[in-house]
Parts: sequence; structure tokens; C-alpha cells
Amino acid sequence: MTPKHLNIGFISFRFQGTDGVSLETSKWAEVLEGMGHTCYYFSGLSDRPEERSMVVDEAYFRHKEIRARYHRFFTDIVRTADDTAWIHSRREYFRDFFLDFIKKFDLDVLIPQNLLSFPQNIPLTLALTEIIAETEIPVIAHHHDFTWERKPLLVNSVDDYISMAFPPDLPSVQHVVINSIARHQLARRKGVSSTLIPNVMDFGNPPTNNDGYADDIRETLGLEDDELFILQPTRVVQRKGIEHAIELVSRLNRKACLVVSHASGDDGYEYEERIKDYAKLMGVKLMMAAEHFDEERRTSEDGRKIYSLWDAYPHADLVTYPSMIEGFGNAFLEALYFKRPIVVNNYSIYATDIRPKGFNVIEFDEYITEDTIEQTRKLLDDKELELEMCKQNYELARRHFSYTILRNKLKVLLDDAFGANNNNH
Repeated sequence: MTPKHLNIGFISFRFQGTDGVSLETSKWAEVLEGMGHTCYYFSGLSDRPEERSMVVDEAYFRHKEIRARYHRFFTDIVRTADDTAWIHSRREYFRDFFLDFIKKFDLDVLIPQNLLSFPQNIPLTLALTEIIAETEIPVIAHHHDFTWERKPLLVNSVDDYISMAFPPDLPSVQHVVINSIARHQLARRKGVSSTLIPNVMDFGNPPTNNDGYADDIRETLGLEDDELFILQPTRVVQRKGIEHAIELVSRLNRKACLVVSHASGDDGYEYEERIKDYAKLMGVKLMMAAEHFDEERRTSEDGRKIYSLWDAYPHADLVTYPSMIEGFGNAFLEALYFKRPIVVNNYSIYATDIRPKGFNVIEFDEYITEDTIEQTRKLLDDKELELEMCKQNYELARRHFSYTILRNKLKVLLDDAFGANNNNH
């Protein structure tokens, strides 16, 4: 039997903001603490409770020193004796912090988030792999991305380390992936079995009634009363396929504004300029609205009201999700949670892990068709159809992607970790 109370240590490059890893970590922590456990955090950036966190600046993948070496290994494809010496020097540096983290919070279990699968900080992962091998501490390794899933990472000068530790095949490590394709690839490439736990939402607790905070959101965004609010709730990166949303809005021939909630930056700013130019070309009103949204509600330094992304969903007439590549699809689940109609591209993980559940949404396959346009117009014009569709989708999501699913899967993993070897506790 799993002990009734465990001290659980989450480890990642950052626990801050609205990226998928940080969001899913919050959900896992909420469920684990609901089961009676206590969660602690190790990262390079953190917005988690200070008294339960250890922050080491160099753990963050955008730290200047870490980023410079990453560029050498994956862009310049260079590795010298000095680079190798740096890797091992930093590995020793991180080892001490990991040992302190485990000792300080008397940790029983570690849950690395993407750290053992995505080579953003080579010495950090090597250090953790060594500590796991030496201590045999139970580990639930939550993998969101793998090296082989990102074309720019396939050619590099550190493949020896990637083969060894991304992810490591160690007796005390249980592997968790977020989609079935990753599970198959992990087994085929590494001979490692894994548990599939999809991204989830708290569908057992529907959104509470609007408290009025965001009643003025349309006005703040500069939307007119007779203008459709079409929400693109993603970052501005190429794989999000935002040009498809622009084409959809253009071909609807309705008065509408496409509102993009997040900023650019992860892949530079060229793509943002591309979609701005494309919107002008297609005659679409496009709003880059990142300045109006943050992880939580607040007031800006100049006195402006800042909304959370969740404030936007209830006021949106339509959600667009034209991504070409996703590890799972948080924005898809969020649209269903707030009972909003959604237009979605049939990206691979959607096709394999989400679509077969029977969701009633507007789909397109890599490009917008006249049928896509007609379905969207019909939905926008028929509120009863919209309500029925959204209600049906919510119930399906509650069955397949709720906290109950996560809780049951985590209980099995913890039972596997402690059931046969309770003396570790």
C-alpha cells in the first residue's frame, strides 16, 4: 500500500506562466494534494510557494550560459573538450542542489516534468539521472516532448548524452507520456514501457458563474457590439497554424475580430510579422492581445485591468485551434470546459487520441474548405445547435479527460512505486 502521506518533489526548467508543462504540473499537484500528499518544486524560474520551492537560476533553459551552450550543441553542431568539461562541471554543480532538495524536504518521490526527455539543459538532466541511479528514489517521469519530435534537435553534437539520459531506463523510474504516439515511439526507440496520462481539466467542477470581472472585456479589446469575438488562445509560433484561422475569418464574410491571446518570442518574431501581413492581405481584423492577458487577473503598472485567459473563453463567439503539431491540446480542452464551439485542425494527436472519443466540433484537414466555412456559419447562426453541441462535448470530456482519470492513474503509479517495497518510506 502507498503511504497515506508522501513528500513529492516536482522538478523542471521552470514552473511559471501558462506553458503546458507548468499548467499540467499545477493540475497534478492539485490532485496529489487532494490525495493527502505535499508537493515541493525545484526549477530555474518559479511562481510556486516560496517555502516549498528551491530555485537555481542555471536550471532555466533560457539562462544565458545554458542557452549559449545549447546553441553550440544544436545549432553550430560543435563540441570541444572545453564543452565536455563544462558539461561535467555543471553536472557536479547541479548534483549538489538535487541532493539538497531531496534532503531539505525529505522527499519520497520525484516527478521530473520534461526534464528527462527534452534536452534543453544537458548537465541538469545528467545530474538528475545520476542521483536517481545512485539513490533508487521512486520517480514518475512525466514526458511532454521528446528529442525525436523536434526537427531542429535531430542533428547535434551531444547524441551520446541524449542516448544515455533522454530518457534514462532505470529500475526506479516509471515513465508517463501524454499521447499514444509518444508511447509507441518510446517503446520502439528505447524499449521503454510507459503509462499514458492525457492532459486533463477539472470537468467534475464546471466553471463558476461569471463574477462580472470580465464583463468589459469586449470593450477593452476594442470590439464593437455587432462584431464576432473569435479567440485564438495560443502563443504565436509557426506550428500553431494561425494563418488558417485568418483564412477562416476572411471567408466567413462576417464582421469579426481574430484575437490572439499570447505573445511571440519562443521562435522569434518572424512568424508574427508573417501573420500580420497575411491578415492585411485577407482583410481580417487581427488583434495581438498578449498585453491584456496574464496567468492570473491583476492590474498593470499603468492601471490597466489585466485578464486571465479563462476570462476570455465565456465571451468568445468561436475558438480557433488550427495547430499543425501539439503534444496534446490544452486549448481544445479549455474550449470544451467553457462550452465554446471550436474549429480544430486534424493534427496527429487529435486524430489518434481525441477525435475517436466522438467530440462534435468543426474539423478541417490541413486546409480550410468551403464545407468548413458552411459548418462554421451554421453554428454561429444557430444558438440551440451550439448549446447542444457544447453540452455533449462537455459530458464526453468529463468522461475521458477529467481529474478523476488523473487521480486513478496516479494512484496506480504510486502503488507500483511503494506497494511492493514499502520499506523505502
